[in-house]
Parts: sequence; structure tokens; C-alpha cells
Amino acid sequence: MLPANLFDSTHYEDVRRPLIEASTLPSWCYTSEAFYQREVEQIFLKQWNFAGRLDEIPDSGDYMSLDFCGESVIVIRGKDDVVRAFANVCRHRSARLLEGRGRCRTIVCPYHSWVYDLDGTLLRMKGMEQTAGFDPAENGLIPLQVESWAGFLFVSFANDVMPLEEHLGDMTEQYASYRFADMLCVRRRSYDLKCNWKLYIENAMEDYHTATVHKDSIGNQDCVPVSTKGQWAAIHLEAADTIAVLTEDNTTLPHIENLSGLAAKGTYFSVIYPGTFFATHQDCMWWLQLLPHAPDRTTVVIGSCFPRSSIAREDFAREVLKYYARWDKALPEDNAISERQQQGLNSRSSRPGRLSYYEPCVHAIANWVLDQTIKSS
Repeated sequence: MLPANLFDSTHYEDVRRPLIEASTLPSWCYTSEAFYQREVEQIFLKQWNFAGRLDEIPDSGDYMSLDFCGESVIVIRGKDDVVRAFANVCRHRSARLLEGRGRCRTIVCPYHSWVYDLDGTLLRMKGMEQTAGFDPAENGLIPLQVESWAGFLFVSFANDVMPLEEHLGDMTEQYASYRFADMLCVRRRSYDLKCNWKLYIENAMEDYHTATVHKDSIGNQDCVPVSTKGQWAAIHLEAADTIAVLTEDNTTLPHIENLSGLAAKGTYFSVIYPGTFFATHQDCMWWLQLLPHAPDRTTVVIGSCFPRSSIAREDFAREVLKYYARWDKALPEDNAISERQQQGLNSRSSRPGRLSYYEPCVHAIANWVLDQTIKSS
């Protein structure tokens, strides 16, 4: 049963305790429409949201459309090579303009054929000649904030959002030797899941489940927390070689040149708040993009990135199949357990559980969410 006031901080005192004394978020944080809407307003509409890679829209007119919590966004490369983001809404009667991914010379509304340039300028609007006081200059597409780092694109609905590099904090320094800007995204795959977005990112950021959920794929993983500054958290798994392929597979793809620090010694698993996950290995990286649609509906997109030098190798087409095999085996295991957890949270018998010392990032994620959504008494 929901309490009278979901946003009273006293309901979350056990979550706020130190890890070995703490409990999980109450079930309503994953099932309640009211709590989800608070997250939309206080998190997703105010923070930076991961959109994709610059190399996914390399040429003028290339675009991608994305749905963040019911808000559709166009990310498009202009004729001047500048990448911009717009609300995916016609300024006439609000029809959605573009779907999916593609390339266009102009953006044409499918309803009344209003035409917008790639920079959002309204070019043609037949039938508006007699409309009093209509100014085309004031009816271009609504711009959104967009910034990039190391080839990764982020968008924000807020005009006063902090600069992206400030949001990322020392991630830019810790991950500098990966040289992400020199990578290409070679595959994307998406899954529509019946689970809350937090469940999925929590699962991605703890190794407690790996021996059970992934016993037939990647097996047990023992990670250690990493100290971070900024809106991100990380754990690290030490390994002499890549763990981006299944244990029975060997790969000939080389390590990234000149890796340093922890990057050279194993794999980082990291969350960029609110809903982005990076797994960074010695030879490649893959990301998870979480697109929430409802308290119990989330689209999860996985993108796979490799250095350009590896992609140019004669053996790449063969070797990359080993990586796909790993991801295509392990990720559905995470999908299934996240949906199963959502089913349990919907039960009247669900109660907050105590956290294990294996779950520091689950604790950190919960407290980050509360920091954004719950005002202290």
C-alpha cells in the first residue's frame, strides 16, 4: 500500500543508512506512477541523457529520433556539419516529424507539409499567408541542449543544465586512454522490457548476481568499487585480458594502444547518471542506453564500439562475432531477471530488503535518485 505522501523523506531513512546497515528502495519507487513522474520531472527533464554516437550520424542530414519518458527528440547533423537536437514536434499542430533513423535534405511534416531546414529554421508553410501576425522566424523547431564528449552525444531538455564535462567529472580523465573518439559503433540492438529503468541499471552495476544469473555465460565476476567525482559511479574487474568474449572463445583483436591505469588492468563497469551504462574493456567498449516509458516499461539499447584500427583488420568480421555471441547470450539473461524482479515488486508482499556488501553501487544509485527527488525534512 502506498503511503499518504510518497515524497516524505522519513519513508527513506533506511535507504540513507551506510551500506551494511541500509535497505533497498521501497517497491513503490519501481511501480508507482507518481514516483515515476517525479523522476521524469526532476531527473530526466533536468539532466543530461545519452543519445548515441557522433559516428552514427556522420553526414549532413543524418538523424536519429529517440523517446525519453514520452518526449521525442531529433538529433540531426546540419549542412554546416553541426549536430543539433530539437523537440520532435511540428510547430503547426504538433505532429511528430521523424521516426527512427535516416537521412533527409529537409524536415517535412507528414501532416501539412511544413518544411524545416536542418538547423530548425521554418522554410515553407503553405496556407499561412493570411494568418495575422504569423512570423516564420518565431516558428522554427524548438531547440534542445546537445553536447558531445569523446564521440558520445548527450541531450538535455533544461536550458540551465550544467556543462556536460562538469556532469561527467573525472570520468573524462579516468577514461582518456581509451580514446573513444577513435572508435566506431558497429552494431546497435534494442529490447523493450517490462521493468523499471532503475532495476536494469542496478543490475548492471553489481556482480552479486553474476554467478547465478550468468552461470551458463560469463560466470562469476568479483569487482571492486572505484573512487569517482561527478555524476557517475564505477566498479572495476581486474583481468589480464578482455572479458568481452565468452570464456571458451579466444580473440585475435589487439588491446587498445597506450592504455593506462585501471583501464590497462581490466574492465570498468560504470553508470553515468541517470540511465547510461558503459562496459570498457582493453579492446572495445559497449554501452547500454535506458529509455524509460512508464514505471514498468523501459527500452534498453546496446551499442558495440571498437577502435577504427581493429575494424580495419582482415579478421575483424570473423572475430567480432565472438563479441556478439557474448552480448547476445548474457544480455537476455539480464533482461529476464529484471522483468522477473519487476513482477515480484508488484506483489503486496514486497518489502525493502537489506543490501549486501557486494552491492555498493545499488546503494549509490538509490541515494542518487533520492537526492534528486526527495526533499529532506
